[in-house]
Amino acid sequence: MNRFTILFTLICCIFGIVESFSFVSLSNQKCAASASSTSSTSFQPRHIAGVPATVLFGKKAARAAGNERKNKTERVKKVKDDVIEVEGKVIESLPNAMFRVTLDGMGEDAPPVLATISGKIRKNFVKILVGDAVTVELSPYDLTRGRITFRKR
Repeated sequence: MNRFTILFTLICCIFGIVESFSFVSLSNQKCAASASSTSSTSFQPRHIAGVPATVLFGKKAARAAGNERKNKTERVKKVKDDVIEVEGKVIESLPNAMFRVTLDGMGEDAPPVLATISGKIRKNFVKILVGDAVTVELSPYDLTRGRITFRKR
């Protein structure tokens, strides 16, 4: 018996495309699905109770949510537990996309942080110059190194 046809028939029954199924004969190695109210040539899907027919699922729902997000000017960011986010100002540009950043509110005697550019800023070709205000993520394990995650406008 073909496993694919059995699996396909069971999935159709679960999602309401076919209301009942029966295996015709095991000697023929065929699986036939019979709908009680529809013919076998045209299937009419049932609506699930409580779910409207125009609900978007999967990729289309994510794309629709993305379009709603585009019009917002507020920056929404996921909260990370293991990093320390601080504001700073770039004081020196170094090779290999490294920067020296002074942190705001740390005082004049605080040593600068060696920071690199995060992947999204690198991917979107955001240019960071000396004097730019930036957001830096610091690791709790090494407070002398960081990652630049956002450049202020």
